[in-house]
Formats: sequence, C-alpha cells, structure tokens
Amino acid sequence: MAASPLTRAVLEIDEYASGLGWDQPARLFALVDTTRLRADEPELAVQLGLDGDDSAVAPLTPVEQDEIPSGTPLDEFLGTIAWPGAVAGCAMTVERLMLPPSAEASVPDGLDEAALAQWVSAHPERQEVRMTVAVLRDGARESALRLREKDSPNEVLTGSGLVPGLADALAATFEA
Repeated sequence: MAASPLTRAVLEIDEYASGLGWDQPARLFALVDTTRLRADEPELAVQLGLDGDDSAVAPLTPVEQDEIPSGTPLDEFLGTIAWPGAVAGCAMTVERLMLPPSAEASVPDGLDEAALAQWVSAHPERQEVRMTVAVLRDGARESALRLREKDSPNEVLTGSGLVPGLADALAATFEA
C-alpha cells in the first residue's frame, strides 16, 4: 500500500498508463477529493466505481482530461491551464528518452533542441522512461518513474523530487 494519498494516486495513474502500453502521448489528470466527488457528483462517482465501501476507496481520484494538442510544447500547454476550486491537484504522464549521468560529458556543444533530441535518440545508452508527476494545491509533490526495459510494477521508482521541472510546471497551473 502506498504511503500517502498522493503516492497512491501517482501509482494508480502509472498502472493505468502501463495498461495502455508504450509510445503514448502525454496525458493530463485532475486529482479530486473522492469524498467531495461522491457528495457533489454522485452519478459520476457511480460511473467511476466510487460508490463502494469507504475503506476501499482512495482519498484522491484521478480524472483524465482531454487530449493535449499534438505539436504543442508541454510548457506552453500547461501555461494555458487554470483549475477550478474543486480540483485538489493534477498529474501528468509523459514518456521521454534519458541518458545516464555518465553520458553528460559526451554531449556535443552547440546543439539546438532538435539536434540534441536526435543525438539522445541515437545514443547507445539511452533509456525510455515514463514519468508520472503529481502536485497538490498545498505544494505536495510525488513522482513515479518506469523504465521501458524494466516494465514491471515492482520496478517503479517513486519520490517527491524525481522530476522537479515538470512538478514546477504542474504547480504553476494552480497559481492565480
């Protein structure tokens, strides 16, 4: 069992994304207080299977949002979001290529973003990773990382500071 409601929500989203397979677009989720959802939207709660025993229901319910427009940089897209008060937090899954720290010294100088992406995609030590990052209005953060080569629920790494840039961008969607 996950240590906190936010960790539990992140792992639930990671499991959902895992079921969709790899090579998926980024996905955005609102995180809503389950008790409030059940009270305010009972029909939706039934549709989401949240009408059962209180002890079996997670404190936070992820609600997937509309698709992120293709071709729009994530930072630009996130800059357009404003959440209503009923949303306690938000989360995003995104797949990326990453290199081990040992590869940093071999990055050629002067590459623009496109050339760097191409260089990383051709690097023999590259790894595909799915990142699930969540933030709450109160500032709490959690992340889950899953490597494609170790695609197992037992191999998912969690922690609050694993993807600070994406967490900062998600947190900014709650700033007025």
